Amino acid sequence: MANENETVVDEAPESGRSAVEIIKENSRSLRGTLSLELAGADDHFSDDSKQLLKFHGSYQQEDRDARKNRRSEGLGKHYMFMVRGRIPGGKMTAKQYLALDQLAESHANGTIRLTSRQSIQFHGILKNNLKGVIAGINECMLSTLSACGDVNRNVMACPVPMKNDKVHQTLQDDAYAIAMHLAPQSTAYHEIWLNGKSMSETAKEDFEPIYGKLYLPRKFKIGLTAPHDNCIDVFSQDLGFVADIKNGEVVGYDLLVGGGMGKTHGKATTFPHLSIPICYVPREDVLKGSEAVITLYRDHGNRADRKRARIKYLVADWGVEKFREVLKGYLTKPLVLPKNIQITGYETHLGWHAQGDGKFFYGVSVASGRIKDEGDFKLRTALRTIITKFDTEVRLTAIQDILICDLPESAKQEIEAILNSHGVKKPQDLSNIQKYSLACPAIPTCGLAISESERALPGVIDEMEVVLNELDLANEIINIRMTGCPNGCVRPYQSEIGFVGRSGEKYMVFVGGHVNGTRLNFMLKDLVLKSDIVPMFRHLFVDFKGKRAQGETFGDYCNRLGKDYLLTLLPAKAS
Repeated sequence: MANENETVVDEAPESGRSAVEIIKENSRSLRGTLSLELAGADDHFSDDSKQLLKFHGSYQQEDRDARKNRRSEGLGKHYMFMVRGRIPGGKMTAKQYLALDQLAESHANGTIRLTSRQSIQFHGILKNNLKGVIAGINECMLSTLSACGDVNRNVMACPVPMKNDKVHQTLQDDAYAIAMHLAPQSTAYHEIWLNGKSMSETAKEDFEPIYGKLYLPRKFKIGLTAPHDNCIDVFSQDLGFVADIKNGEVVGYDLLVGGGMGKTHGKATTFPHLSIPICYVPREDVLKGSEAVITLYRDHGNRADRKRARIKYLVADWGVEKFREVLKGYLTKPLVLPKNIQITGYETHLGWHAQGDGKFFYGVSVASGRIKDEGDFKLRTALRTIITKFDTEVRLTAIQDILICDLPESAKQEIEAILNSHGVKKPQDLSNIQKYSLACPAIPTCGLAISESERALPGVIDEMEVVLNELDLANEIINIRMTGCPNGCVRPYQSEIGFVGRSGEKYMVFVGGHVNGTRLNFMLKDLVLKSDIVPMFRHLFVDFKGKRAQGETFGDYCNRLGKDYLLTLLPAKAS
C-alpha cells in the first residue's frame, strides 16, 4: 500500500507542468472545494478533489467486485474510500490501537489493513463516514495528514521495543522527529476534518516553509535502519538512513537517496531503483539532512511527467557526483562522504523476544497484513482481547505483522491460548515462505490493480509449500512478494521471488533478489498464468537443490546463474 491507488496523471499542459501541479497550485493550500463536496449529496468527489484528498490521507475507490453487476443493472460505480494513518515507526499505545479497531467496525468494512510502511488503513468507508473516521483517528492522537500525497509519507524505523538497546530507541525517536519536522503546515486539514476555523476565500494562504506552494513533485518515503537488521528495506526508500553505531549508540547516519519500486508497464524510462549512499551526517543533523534532500527534490524534481517525477530519476539522470554537488548548496555544513555502512541482516521479529527489562514482546504473523475475523479464524478479536486485558503497546512491522509489547513472562501461556482458541497459528507453525511473504490489497479496492494479489497469493503459497516439502526444502527462507500492478507497493523488485500483475490471471515473474533487501531481482518471464507459477518453480527448485553452493540462498542461486540458464530449466511451454 504505499502506492495503492496512486493515480498518475499524464497530461503536461503548455506550462510544462502536469495537471496535478495545476490542481495543487490552485488549491489554496490543499483546500480546493473539499469542504463543499464533503457536505454535498454525491457519494464521491470530483476529479480535482480526488487529487487533493490524498494529501489528507484518503483515496477515493470503488468496489470492483460489484462493477459488473451494477453495470448490468444500469447503476454507476459503488464508491468507497480508503483512509490511511500516519504512524511513525509503527508505534501505538493500546488505547490508540483499540480506537482504530472500533473505527474499523463502526465506519469501515470490519477489517484493519497493516501496510508495508508500518501504518494502518481502512477500506470500504462510505463518503458520509469519511469525516468520522479521520476525526476518530485524530481523537486518539494519531493523524492521516501526509499519509498520502506529494509529501513525505509515513517514516519507517525498526519497531522492536528493546529497552536496554539505545540503537532501536534512537531510530524510533529520530523517525518521529523527522515525521513531525516534515509534516505539512497547512491548516486546511484541521479546518475540513476537525471543525477548525474556516479560512475565507480572500484570506492569505498557509505558508509551507519546506514544501512551498506546489509541495513535492511526487510522494517521498523515508526509513531508518540498523545495519544488522534491515527490516524496513532501507534501499527502497527515497531517503534512507543507515545507522553508524559506536559503543552501542547511534552517532550518525549514512544518507542513501533514490530508492523507489514503482514502474510503468511498457515504459522503459521507468524502473525500480535502489537508493545510493550520498553523504554522512552526525545524528544531531538528521533533520537538516532530511530537509536538505527534500528541498533539493522540491526544486529540481520533474513536474511535467509524474511517471518520472520520483527522486530516483533525478539521481539516475544526474549521477551521484552531480547530485552531491547540488546537495552541497542545501546543506548547512560541508558535505561528508558516506561511510558505506554494510547491511548484514533482516529479521521478521515474530514469536517471543525478551525486551531487556524483564518483559517480552510477541510478534504475530498477519497474512498480507489483513486483521480480520472470518469463520473460525478470528485474529481481530484475539488481538483486541489481548491488548485490552494487558494494556500493551503495539508496534507494526514493515512486513505487515504486529508486535504486542510489554508482556510479563507469566502471560506467555495465556497469550498463546487466546491466539490458539481464535484460530491464530504460532509463528513456529508457519512455513518460512508464509512468514516472509507480502501482498498488496489489489482488487477489489485499488483502482490501479490489473491482477489479484492479496486474494491470490495464499493459494500460490499453499501450492509452493507442497513442492518445497516434497523436495526437503521447507526450511529454506525465501521471501515472496506479489503486487497487482507494477507500482510495487510491497517492494516485489527486491524479493527473491516477485510476482507483478500483468493482465488478469497473468503475472511478471521476478527472481534473484536478496532477503536482506540489498539487491534488485530480474524478470525471468512475462505473462505467466497464475496456474503455471508453481509448476514453473518446481523445475527451478529441483535444480536449486542439486546445484546450490554451500549455504547459498535461492535468491543468490538465481542471481549467480542468471536468466538465460534458468530459462533452460523450464519446459518449452513455460520458457
